[in-house]
Amino acid sequence: MKIAIVDYGMGNLHSVVKSMELVAENHASVVLTADASVIDAADKVVFPGQGAMPDCMAHLEESGLIASVRRAAAEKPFLGICVGAQLMFEQSAEGPTASLGIFKGEVVRFPPEQMVDAQGQKLKVPHMGWNEMFITRAHPLWHGIADGERFYFVHSYHFMPAEDITVVESAYPYRFAAAVARDNIFAIQCHPEKSSTAGLKLLQNFVHWNGN
Repeated sequence: MKIAIVDYGMGNLHSVVKSMELVAENHASVVLTADASVIDAADKVVFPGQGAMPDCMAHLEESGLIASVRRAAAEKPFLGICVGAQLMFEQSAEGPTASLGIFKGEVVRFPPEQMVDAQGQKLKVPHMGWNEMFITRAHPLWHGIADGERFYFVHSYHFMPAEDITVVESAYPYRFAAAVARDNIFAIQCHPEKSSTAGLKLLQNFVHWNGN
């Protein structure tokens, strides 16, 4: 089995590659690729992203990989991570930027007027650090991960689905969709590759997931 990690020139992908190689063990080979034919031939696809969403979308267009990413999302187990997950929605307030439209909904910025904790202290944006994850619907990629487990976030924007696809929420300070899923696709706002044991468990679950 081959797992392709899409490289369209955005972000340091070293930690994603190393984490996937660690959990894949003897079950799969992991390849970082900017080649559409390699993505098409892979059994599973990981679609990461880091940085400003308009820049990520521009690099994705320039890479010529949009069609292969769309095919992968339609046909095989597919994992979107951070800005890669955001790119799967229709548009973003960070620009605004039209994106892939695989999911209905948009990507919005944390509103400054709401960024106050329960003690009245102002919260920083970007939201950066470890935060709890609350399960809203069971999913195979969350198997063996406890409700309330902490994952690592770095983001100023979050997705706002316009369809019933949320499987995990986080809170900063209000609840927001932290992971969404539909059919063969799972997309997560935080960085599982930087989230210690729980993050590695999610990636391991992806290695063994058949997309159902």
